[in-house]
Amino acid sequence: MSDKRAPEIEPIALPKAAPRSGGSLVAALRSRRTTREVSARKLPLRVLADLLWAGCGVNRKAGPFGLPGRTAASASNSQEVDVYVLLQEGAYLYDPLERILHPVAAGDLRRLAIGRGQGGAGAEAAVRVVYVADVDRLAHTRGYQEPGLRDPEVQRSYYYVDTGLIAANVYLYAASVGLAAWFHNCDRQALAAKLPLRPDQRVLFGQTVGYPQQSRRPARKRGAS
Repeated sequence: MSDKRAPEIEPIALPKAAPRSGGSLVAALRSRRTTREVSARKLPLRVLADLLWAGCGVNRKAGPFGLPGRTAASASNSQEVDVYVLLQEGAYLYDPLERILHPVAAGDLRRLAIGRGQGGAGAEAAVRVVYVADVDRLAHTRGYQEPGLRDPEVQRSYYYVDTGLIAANVYLYAASVGLAAWFHNCDRQALAAKLPLRPDQRVLFGQTVGYPQQSRRPARKRGAS
């Protein structure tokens, strides 16, 4: 994790995750979809905590190689993908062990979590997450040291897959509780400069999550039934 913090904004302590039953896994799989129309309605802190826990939170104290286990698998349990949460007031780094959002940059960076040319879909969404790979953590994992973990091409294949596992968890949680979700590209260069990151960290993708945008119905004409 980055050592840099944003003193202008305060950390956010997250409540202990306690996801409500949103139905069966099969029901969530049936409901899973990409929804780009996301409203500006803020997520309650409880819902945000549950969402992040579902993505890559700690689900057991004793996982592989002496590290806590996560809801999403990673290569040799390296847990090399960090989740940054972009809110209107600033950008935060999710700490799943302490259940805290550590501030890393003040100001609204949500627009940077959308790739260029993707239009304004979901532009007002209250929450966007950004997935960042820590290559050093992958190369020096405490787990099984397979030779490929030091090869850039193999590293890339691992952190892309591991990001997909987290994003899939987020999609399923969103589907289970009626939230909209959209996995998308992002402005990697701008985010790397703003967050800020070390040279061995890689900005990968963004994901927008929130309440679905309510369709606007035309006003009823007087006398219409």
